[in-house]
Amino acid sequence: MSMFRLRAVTGSRYLRRFLHGGAANRDHVLEQLGVCSGEDQVLEVVGKNKAKLTVNHVSCAVGMLWHFQKEKPQMLRTVEFIKSHPEFLTLRVLAENKIELMDDVMLVDMLYNVLRLNVEPYDSLAQQLVSEAWRRLYRFPMPSLSKFAVCLSDQHLQHSPPMGQITDILDQKLASIDDARILTTLMVSVSSLVSPHLRDKLINKADHLLDTMDPSHYNNPRRMVQFLRNIKYSYRPLLEKCNHILLRNVPHLNAENISIIMGLYQSMQFNNCDFRLAAKQRLMELVDSSADPFSFTKLFVALGPMAGEDTKERLESTALLLAEDLNAQQALAVAETLEEIQCRNLNLIQKIASVVHKNLHVYKPMEMARITQALILLHYQSPELFTKLRNILVQFLLDSVYPYEVTMLTRVLSMLPSPRLDEGVISRVEAVLPQCNLNDLNTFAMAVAKWVRNDPSYRHSTPSKYVRLLQTLNRCGHERLRKADRLDLVLEELKYMSGEWFEEMLLEETMVTLQRLEDQISWTNVPEMALFLTRTNHLCTPLMDRIASVAMENINKIHYSATYATLLPFAVLNYDPPRVDELFEIGIQRVIPHISSFDPHLLVLLAYALAVADCFPEDLVREIFNVNFLAKLDSQLETLPDALNKRIRLRLMELNRAVCLECPESQVPWFHERYCLQLQKKGNGSISPVQQQIHKMLGEVLGGINCARVALLTTYFYTVDFECVLDRHHQAVAYSEQSQLQISEDGKVRWGSDSVGKDRSEVPPGAQRVAVDFLDSKSFCKNSRHMKGEAMMRKRHLEILGYHVVQIPHFEWNSMELSTQDAWKEYLRKKIFTGLS
Repeated sequence: MSMFRLRAVTGSRYLRRFLHGGAANRDHVLEQLGVCSGEDQVLEVVGKNKAKLTVNHVSCAVGMLWHFQKEKPQMLRTVEFIKSHPEFLTLRVLAENKIELMDDVMLVDMLYNVLRLNVEPYDSLAQQLVSEAWRRLYRFPMPSLSKFAVCLSDQHLQHSPPMGQITDILDQKLASIDDARILTTLMVSVSSLVSPHLRDKLINKADHLLDTMDPSHYNNPRRMVQFLRNIKYSYRPLLEKCNHILLRNVPHLNAENISIIMGLYQSMQFNNCDFRLAAKQRLMELVDSSADPFSFTKLFVALGPMAGEDTKERLESTALLLAEDLNAQQALAVAETLEEIQCRNLNLIQKIASVVHKNLHVYKPMEMARITQALILLHYQSPELFTKLRNILVQFLLDSVYPYEVTMLTRVLSMLPSPRLDEGVISRVEAVLPQCNLNDLNTFAMAVAKWVRNDPSYRHSTPSKYVRLLQTLNRCGHERLRKADRLDLVLEELKYMSGEWFEEMLLEETMVTLQRLEDQISWTNVPEMALFLTRTNHLCTPLMDRIASVAMENINKIHYSATYATLLPFAVLNYDPPRVDELFEIGIQRVIPHISSFDPHLLVLLAYALAVADCFPEDLVREIFNVNFLAKLDSQLETLPDALNKRIRLRLMELNRAVCLECPESQVPWFHERYCLQLQKKGNGSISPVQQQIHKMLGEVLGGINCARVALLTTYFYTVDFECVLDRHHQAVAYSEQSQLQISEDGKVRWGSDSVGKDRSEVPPGAQRVAVDFLDSKSFCKNSRHMKGEAMMRKRHLEILGYHVVQIPHFEWNSMELSTQDAWKEYLRKKIFTGLS
């Protein structure tokens, strides 16, 4: 063991000099340090030789202390023991006194090691080391420069002057860097300061080094992904190259590494199927060996959201056994994962909440907000704990000077029941609003809306304090949009915007701003712009035309996977620019060569979007409706969050239905009968008051209530609001009583034997089936009466099924022109009988 320790520290040039020098040059202190096998022995040598310790001795001793710690598993480390040891204090005092004697490498190593040994950044030793390192910055070798950058990041000095200088040095010396570890460490450290130009240079250099580095060094691509996450730039070629290397290393990764990588992927919305499946398999292999709090927490966070029910139960049982041994951060991680998997194990939730309660004094502001949110969403019941949490959150908010902290704390406070809001909170919020981005302003608006609703005086009028706050929010939002001059920054702030305040107060101004900046629309931001327009359901033809033009000119520069986002608004919003057919054709041609590289769930979403636009590429249909593809899709869906899983399954059913109806020549079977029956059972089977009103009117127009069937399920499981049959003389044919669906007083529908269209009786010769559909606001673009793509596709499909389709837009039915019984009946009469053959 002593010989091993001696070899472990011979990397120090001081020990090398000692080992290779003659007897006259022997350094007895270094010799004693060289044979130490643990921290206690190092500290003992320090204690015996205080008066003899040189700068070399101090540097070597501190380095060895961290070396011994680094080799241990996290749970066995004794950093606090070392930090509180009197001989470590001796080393710190000596180090501070000998800073000027340290060479450049030794200086940075000393700073790095003492920070790893939990010396506080405000400690005089740390501050003196940082100051001296800053003074010598431009002469550091690149390994020391990257290590110093890490030290600054550890001290939350990412925006400090020395970090700015490091960014400048990196820019100047980038061409000379050939070590991926040094480059990626610097990339992560300076990520908050890089310009778009330097960003592109770094990405190109990283891409080159990935081809030359040892692929087993998985931390290099992991840091590259972290850099892309930090700068909020999803550059797919580099991301996929990193993923390829990480995927090869999955069999050697532990739960902590997998958890970090999956967290990065999730924040970038990169759901790579192959990585998730490989990670899940690897994590399942680690279940039995993850029996301590540290390793289990990492495993639970990574595997829990992907696990099947049996594995989740097993993980929850282990969590219950280990709960009392968790520290504050581990309890937070477990609580958030329990919320993510929608855990209903009350005993486990109670145990975790108990650990949280004991550690309230440990949590920082953002951690306190996260733990409070998790407990609320887990429906944990404890007025006492939530009162404490609220008081702590309020105090944190009043003390905070960071807009992002105030935003998060305010949002979580609004989730807690409170009879009245503190004036101090309102004042603090008002003070930070001018510094907030659009997304933060939107968060404040939603919080204020909750406070207004919960305020007892709201029943009489909106209290003035809220009115003032909303006015400030509106002003700040409009000012930020009017001053915006970089489209990419605006799109980043808009990425998660939603809700009433945004739609009512800012959406129109947002569209004005985007049109003002439309010259900045390029192939790099076309997908993001297209997604925003799709999400807001806002048809802005100048922006759509610009997207189409840029996409057609640069389709080969746009990553093939981004074709889905680019084409989506044209399908969803049913917009046909002059060259729409060409746009879809070149988009399809961009995709086809890469079909096998698509994640299964994304390929389904793309095919569905194309189906809405009445496009059915043969290669795409053949790829998806293939046994091997569907099996891979099933495996992937098991690893995805529940909401996304359900969405993809629904889209696959709708795609299957569209292909069966519109492309019968493809001979794709209908295999969603059981799925649709399960959806039907889960439905509430009720119709709206407007639909009840229309049903009554139809009875009067057609000659009897039994001439119109309600909520009919057709073949392929379309629900038709109302169906009637007209004979060759355009007279309504009455349905038999047993096939007629009944509506109860509360709007519930009682299903008859004909509810799935299986027993549909043949219509008389020359007769016509008529489907009457009421179209609510969801069927139209938000800012116009333009019908969306899905409503048009539904009409196509019902016509293929033999219906004459009558669509009743909500804005026509609820218009002033139709304000009497006779007007409604006349409207229905014209709608149904006009255009019949």
